Amino acid sequence: MLTPPFTGFSPKTLKFLRDLEKTNTRDWFKANKDVYDTEVKDRAERFVHDLTPRLEAMTGHRHKAKIFRVHRDVRFSKDKTPYNPHLRVGFTSDSTLPSPPGWFFSLEPKRISLGCGVFEFDPSTLKAYRDRVSSADGDFIRQTIDSLSDDGCRLNDPHLKRVPRGFDAEAKHADLLRYKGLSAWLDFDDPKQATAEDFLDTCDTAFRRFMPLYDLLHS
Repeated sequence: MLTPPFTGFSPKTLKFLRDLEKTNTRDWFKANKDVYDTEVKDRAERFVHDLTPRLEAMTGHRHKAKIFRVHRDVRFSKDKTPYNPHLRVGFTSDSTLPSPPGWFFSLEPKRISLGCGVFEFDPSTLKAYRDRVSSADGDFIRQTIDSLSDDGCRLNDPHLKRVPRGFDAEAKHADLLRYKGLSAWLDFDDPKQATAEDFLDTCDTAFRRFMPLYDLLHS
């Protein structure tokens, strides 16, 4: 069966997420599961189906997508609400890199967020990143990060309060050593943008702004 083309999420998608945020119970979700299936899950699958080839054409790498579960793992959380009142999708390049860069999409009741990067490097990638920052390549990393910030992207905060042990706190790019992963984000305050027929174009345009970071992390 052919997958219908994605022409945007629907007002019912947004209403479901708003209502789920307000009434986050299993009884409510069970009574509204048909809305979740048709207006959230099915539309998310069509979104993934149509956006993935765009990412592959843009990057030259094959990608796999993951639609994150609506059910929350509450085993070790003080917050026992059973469901996530948002839709989140991740796209990861089919790469042999231990920490390949990914693309991220989040639709929430009050905003949309699009991002690119690696949340946390694995140990070997972290070592390679710190070595690059400490070398002549540090200038290029700085330039890439500054260009994203100048373009209006939001960068993740440093993971460490201090420069890690074994590195010079007075080095030229010492502040970059406080990062254990790099990601950049664009936020849209009006979630209704996700209901536009050309929303895939909006995502495509935003993701292209992240390409300098993607290339940096894929090199």
